[in-house]
Amino acid sequence: METIRKSDLSLYDPTQDSEPILKAVGIKRVFGRGGAAVHALKGANLSIPYGRLVALKGRSGSGKTTLINLLGALDVPTEGAIYFCGQEITTLGEKKRNELRRIQMGFIFQSFALMPLMSAYENVEFGLRIAGVQAKKHRELAERALDSVGLKARMNHRPFELSGGEQQRTAIARAIAHRPKLLLADEPTAELDSKMGLQIIKIFKDLVQQEGMTIVITTHDPAIMEIVDQVYALEDGQIVDQG
Repeated sequence: METIRKSDLSLYDPTQDSEPILKAVGIKRVFGRGGAAVHALKGANLSIPYGRLVALKGRSGSGKTTLINLLGALDVPTEGAIYFCGQEITTLGEKKRNELRRIQMGFIFQSFALMPLMSAYENVEFGLRIAGVQAKKHRELAERALDSVGLKARMNHRPFELSGGEQQRTAIARAIAHRPKLLLADEPTAELDSKMGLQIIKIFKDLVQQEGMTIVITTHDPAIMEIVDQVYALEDGQIVDQG
């Protein structure tokens, strides 16, 4: 993809383009074959504007994790097309999809996925190295990201020295340090208590409002659904409601 550049770390200006940042058209995803086939998605359609905090809700098995993996180019649909910044990504080869994820996107998973022997700062800096950011920018960007989640004072602590909420905030800092256009988070508050979960969502709101980032999360939490800008409800592999 010619528009992906390792040197391009600035956020996209949504005023320059009327296209949504993400668009899915007729997305189907089938796992397995024949009688054992599982139809995880059955023709999902969605359109997400720039600079929004969007939630995908649904019961376990509804297809929301499958959908977020497809939106993040971690998987490819069986049928349908996905567009990111106006370009179709479902036809890209594995190398180009890897490059797209590393440079333009950030990911947060339930397990945090932190390196246990690295400090919070080193975990964030490692993410910058993976994204191909110039070494001379690492400290500035890593400290900025940690400061934005309230962890600059704890950046030299290793994961086992941090609380669950602090580990999740470290994971967020790692995901946003290279200033991605899109942040995708699969159940980012599932392992946290309600108070800490709302604090994490507040961080997401600040990233949207202050940085112009677009964030898509999956969640079961009704309190979070009241805070986000838009909610897509999934049921049996289909989007049944959009609010």
